[in-house]
Amino acid sequence: MKNGSPAGEPQALWRDRHFAVFWSAQTLSVLGDGFASVAVPLLVLQLTGSVALMGLLTAAAGVAAVVTAIFAGVLVDRSDRRRLLIGCDVARALLFATVPVAWLWGPQLWLLYLVLPASAAVGMVFRVAYVAAVPGLVDVERITEANGKLSASYAVAAIGGPLLAGVVAAAFGYSAAIAVNAASFAVSAAALVVVRLRQERLARTATTLAHLRDELWDGARFLWRHPVLRSLTWLLSAFLFLTYGLDDVLIYHVRDNLGGSEQTVGLVLGVAAVGTVLGSLGVAPLRRRFGFGATWSGSTALAGLAVAGVGATRSLPAVASLAAVYLGGLAVGAICSLSLRQEVTPNHLLGRVTSVFWATHYALGPVGAAVITWGAEAYGVALVCALAGGGCVLVALAALATPVARG
Repeated sequence: MKNGSPAGEPQALWRDRHFAVFWSAQTLSVLGDGFASVAVPLLVLQLTGSVALMGLLTAAAGVAAVVTAIFAGVLVDRSDRRRLLIGCDVARALLFATVPVAWLWGPQLWLLYLVLPASAAVGMVFRVAYVAAVPGLVDVERITEANGKLSASYAVAAIGGPLLAGVVAAAFGYSAAIAVNAASFAVSAAALVVVRLRQERLARTATTLAHLRDELWDGARFLWRHPVLRSLTWLLSAFLFLTYGLDDVLIYHVRDNLGGSEQTVGLVLGVAAVGTVLGSLGVAPLRRRFGFGATWSGSTALAGLAVAGVGATRSLPAVASLAAVYLGGLAVGAICSLSLRQEVTPNHLLGRVTSVFWATHYALGPVGAAVITWGAEAYGVALVCALAGGGCVLVALAALATPVARG
């Protein structure tokens, strides 16, 4: 029986060798990302003292990701997805490795404005290939379960990553923490060598611009003709505008407004990641019980309320708890959206549909990051969080009037 046990029961996903290796490799990579997620913003804050410049770096990386997303899907659907994943990990390992090497000669802030956008571009290709690869690892009826398990383990790694990053940054410096991220990509690439995917699509032979344009439009047409995916795209565009810069705002709030140290920032982010774990583990039963629309809208509204609460409190435990609620709601909504897209999209179109979906709904993210972080510096975290959180609740309510409610 396909993906089953001799007794007819579904095989536990962790016992599937290829899924287990893929799962472990990406969890390790996320652990390394936790180091960079703490080290890079704090490095910019240490050198400039400006949350707006932190937001500018986030925005620059976001622009690179959005531009890359336009053609990433065509590349993914024309390529061996496993090899593409490996190549992306190798490229990101080399990019992040340049930071600690360059820092041997002193701080090189300009380098971050090159490395982060470049790694974001490569990361976007990886993310599209990753989404397209999951249906090649598990059967369609287990996609939500697989995404939930992947997300939950990533969140566990995200708890340890920031906590360890704070310790490493305090003891050895921020560049050492970034070096850990580079190493994690290298290990992930090595692990992916042994992974095999089912239903791998052979690359097409046509290479003209006209053919590439037609292939991209194939993905766009499928997305726009599917009522739920089309509605989700517009709703998530507004949601990303409101939330894309919130990680920088949270770090700034803890570090400057609440007087936290590097270790405190790591601890808050680690505690917050518990929300992602709980949301990831709960998404499958929630979706089965309440359906896609209610689960997505409810989780989005909950995330918005938590964001508003973060700006309204000056208690570190309360900030960490509310950030956990926000990330839990974010995880439930994101996994629902991702799983639905994987379930309804034909495999040969999945890369292009994902690419168009992300290019569209991420387009306002960099602008939002710049606006949110500038607003936090100019008018305060409380006002920005209240506006962003209220906007998220409005997005959730608007979803009830779209096909998402019946999805």
